[in-house]
Amino acid sequence: CDVVLRAYLPPHTSTTKREVVDIDKFLVAEKERDSHKKVYQMASVASSTTLISSPRVFPAKSSSLPSPSVSFLRTVSSPSASASLRSGFARRSSLSSIRSNSRRSFAVKALRDDLPLVGNKAPDFEAEAVFDQEFIKVKLSEYIGKKYVILFFYPLDFTFVCPTEITAFSDRHGEFEKLNTEILGVSVDSVFSHLAWVQTDRKSGGLGDLNYPLISDVTKSISKSFGVLIHDQGIALRGLFIIDKEGVIQHSTINNLGIGRSVDETMRTLQALQYIQENPDEVCPAGWKPGEKSMKPDPKLSKEYFSAI
Repeated sequence: CDVVLRAYLPPHTSTTKREVVDIDKFLVAEKERDSHKKVYQMASVASSTTLISSPRVFPAKSSSLPSPSVSFLRTVSSPSASASLRSGFARRSSLSSIRSNSRRSFAVKALRDDLPLVGNKAPDFEAEAVFDQEFIKVKLSEYIGKKYVILFFYPLDFTFVCPTEITAFSDRHGEFEKLNTEILGVSVDSVFSHLAWVQTDRKSGGLGDLNYPLISDVTKSISKSFGVLIHDQGIALRGLFIIDKEGVIQHSTINNLGIGRSVDETMRTLQALQYIQENPDEVCPAGWKPGEKSMKPDPKLSKEYFSAI
């Protein structure tokens, strides 16, 4: 709650001296203002409060205090619980409705909407990109209802680990297409840098022709919205997000700059995601691949899986 404390100073108050006004003595001098004194007493015993004051003002040297005519405002506020936490706890009640479904999904949804967490909608964006040696526009939300998306960030063009990842995803693009999935690469470089890199031969550290777009994030807004921007360097970490056809982030990994990512593991994770979305009453154990045995998320039914391994 907020408690507003108003104290009054004389018209001769000087603002040039850097002294502290003794509010207690001043209020005592103004005994007739009992209501103000009560508010002050309430505020002085409040715990965990933050006091925000206007610029200090000081009384002129005088043996008596004239009637108040100049005022300043002080606000005392006590901290309240975060709105996001309150909303998060409220949303947990939705789990009861999940339990009522006979084919309940074992996936969870994130409780906050301000971060690109697994279970949240992916932040939308529209940006320029290079594809097939041309400049195009890419809007993430246009894939909703149509395709899964592998969205991966890399630090910079014409570097070292980056071309190994980018070309590896391009060489496996056909396999992702069969899974109804598009790949999008993002860095803070311009489309002109992307184009020059694509036009550079692989044996010279270039990319050659790619089978998916490279997006330009020169404003760094996309990297920031996905939480991968290194602010003091202005480049992105190696973040990778798998976004389903509903536009929801279902998987994310973030590597530091020197660690390349695995296309095989990305493919396996995508296949596991699609499997549990088609079979919401099942889960995929460690290292699961298509054709292998899945598991029922139930204390009794899961024994069928454990007894077979």
